[in-house]
Amino acid sequence: MNIELIKGDITKIEADAIVNAANSSLLGGGGVDGAIHRAGGKKILDECIEIRNRQGKCKTGEAVVTTGGNLPAKYVIHTVGPVWNGNEEKGSKLLANCYINSLKLAESLDVKIIAFPNISTGIYRFPKELAAKIAIDEVKDFTSEIIEKVIFVCFDDENEKIYRKLLEE
Repeated sequence: MNIELIKGDITKIEADAIVNAANSSLLGGGGVDGAIHRAGGKKILDECIEIRNRQGKCKTGEAVVTTGGNLPAKYVIHTVGPVWNGNEEKGSKLLANCYINSLKLAESLDVKIIAFPNISTGIYRFPKELAAKIAIDEVKDFTSEIIEKVIFVCFDDENEKIYRKLLEE
């Protein structure tokens, strides 16, 4: 898999699937979650409500999929990252599961290009360096015959610098 790094707005990325750093309610929120729901339109929210009616809330580390609505991406994979509470071992495992489960779901949908935001590093306060290391390690360790490219989309300069440094190592 090729790995690409972009600083920008994930809602504008041309990919088969983009990943949403969702909250467990799946009903939209702040940060990237709110941006994806606003840009993608009502169809995404309607499908999230259907998922909730079927299975209840989405657990931390799990992933579900909706269409991309008005987005350039065909799918939105919603994953719930952990809220940082200082428990590095537990938080790291849950964050790793976000990437693993999103990639597995993408494969099942025959996704060739998938874009990830910086999961849990905003209002969930996960340490950015640790989150970036987990993201990159999980993507590099994931072998796929289907997924051809993973794009890490950083919204801010700080995350972009962290990812660039780690990817160059």
